[in-house]
Amino acid sequence: MSVQPRSPVLTPMAVAVLGLLEERPMHPYEMHQLLLKRREDNLIKLRPSSLYHTVSRLAESGLVRQEGTERAGNRPERTTYSITEAGAAAVRVRLAEIIRRPVREYPIFPLGLAESHNLPADEVVVLLGERIDRLEEELVEFDAIRTWATDNGVPRRYWVAVDFLRDRTAHEAKWLRGLIEEIRDGSLVWQSVDAADRQLPDPPHDLGRDWGAALTDETLAELRRSGAGSSGPGRP
Repeated sequence: MSVQPRSPVLTPMAVAVLGLLEERPMHPYEMHQLLLKRREDNLIKLRPSSLYHTVSRLAESGLVRQEGTERAGNRPERTTYSITEAGAAAVRVRLAEIIRRPVREYPIFPLGLAESHNLPADEVVVLLGERIDRLEEELVEFDAIRTWATDNGVPRRYWVAVDFLRDRTAHEAKWLRGLIEEIRDGSLVWQSVDAADRQLPDPPHDLGRDWGAALTDETLAELRRSGAGSSGPGRP
């Protein structure tokens, strides 16, 4: 049985840089400007200092190499880099890993949801409404990008991530609207808060905060085997 080669650990920025250098040699400033023009700041946290540091690390690892240095007028020297065979192999392995295997990335919003029971119901409803407003703004942006790309004949393989982000954002907004409705109509019971801003105790029959401790690994494994599903806002 053949063993799949493992790539060096490539950060999202490193993947983006190597992807650019697969196209042609570039200097870091050009990479930064091109990523901005392609709106890839929707996909990675794009900072010039991080990009320059990433290029240096890739060079130290032998995944990119210097092609030459040039200076235009009074501007600082700019070093052009190209991808090496090792770099091309590494980015392909890393892309396969990213696409194949879901990774828990621990975004902060689920933590906010998990702890939202510490806030009064009416405040949670207002805050969720404000979040939905911002999600709607993102949807307008994604729809505008998608419309422009379609109208201008851009092959969809280059902007398929926009579709993914757009649909994920739309699903979140829909789910949150359902959650708000459940809180408002009382189908999702929200524990009241006393005058000292402390939650009142859960009823004796309610597992409450310790529900996760009651759900053992063995029980969860049995539920997986039985194909148990779940329902909630925005889900069938």
